[in-house]
Amino acid sequence: MTMRRITRREMMKLGLAAASLGLPGLSRAAAWPARPVRLVVPSAAGGSPDAVCRILAEELAVSLGQSFIVDNKPGGAGNVGMVDLVNAAADGYTIGYGNVGTLAINKSLFRKLPYDPDKQLVPVGLLGYVQNALVVRKDLGVNSVQALIALAKAKPGTLTMGSAGNGTTGHLSGELFKSMTGTSMTHVPYRGSPQAIQDLMGGQVDLMFDNLSSISPHIKAGRLKALAVTGAQRSGLFPDIPTLAESGVPGYDIVAWGGIVAPAKTPPDIVARLNSAINASLAKATVRDRYAAIGFETLTGPPARLTERVARETPLWAGVIKRSGAQVD
Repeated sequence: MTMRRITRREMMKLGLAAASLGLPGLSRAAAWPARPVRLVVPSAAGGSPDAVCRILAEELAVSLGQSFIVDNKPGGAGNVGMVDLVNAAADGYTIGYGNVGTLAINKSLFRKLPYDPDKQLVPVGLLGYVQNALVVRKDLGVNSVQALIALAKAKPGTLTMGSAGNGTTGHLSGELFKSMTGTSMTHVPYRGSPQAIQDLMGGQVDLMFDNLSSISPHIKAGRLKALAVTGAQRSGLFPDIPTLAESGVPGYDIVAWGGIVAPAKTPPDIVARLNSAINASLAKATVRDRYAAIGFETLTGPPARLTERVARETPLWAGVIKRSGAQVD
């Protein structure tokens, strides 16, 4: 009887010990999220990243049963938002939108970044990509890329090119365009797309490159004239608008991509659950349709797919920056 009681007691202790080793990860994943999650977007409200993240936040709130609150932190080519993100607690309650700018471009654009995207962030999932469009104000008097090039060459340095900010794909799309066409235009950076678009429509600047996600409503409404898109293929949203390569700038190919990241040391089980929820959301036809309506092409996969994209494109953008001579600091 004594031996049997001891054995049972020991077995209970061993079982509790084993359970205690396995439970933290399981209980974290099961309990998360127990309160609202903050989604840091390192750009202004109304811009392309904001639009992408608000659609995702709505879907995640439904599937995970908690609010996902979009927190816009514009400034510094995304650096302000990224610093906020890397300094947040790594508990799954602060995540962020990491894009081609904050994860790849800024490494070459800034001499010293105030954050390390490779060491201070972990990938959660790649969301997709969007093309940029080259648009001009309606009364500029040009209806093609070649006409714009001719005007820029006739008046070097006179045309003004707005952008959503230094280091954005809109900025670098313009810098690459200038270097490939031998033109000179004056860059005017803004604190996000909305203000730049308003000034373009108001005639304060002449042209800009901007994500289809934020500029497409103004193209559709006829408030701006779109001359070309920046990707290798035409956009399904605007099949009649040619690519820059088709318009006499061969080899031109730029898209803006983004995904979800989290502070380093965020529990892997929470990252895995969030990745699964994101992929399930992006697999819905209704969600894909909402993204397609703003020109955003969705992608799914494991967190490593975002890591691979960063590794592949970091040297490509470094080359664009070197050729164009773009510099922020």
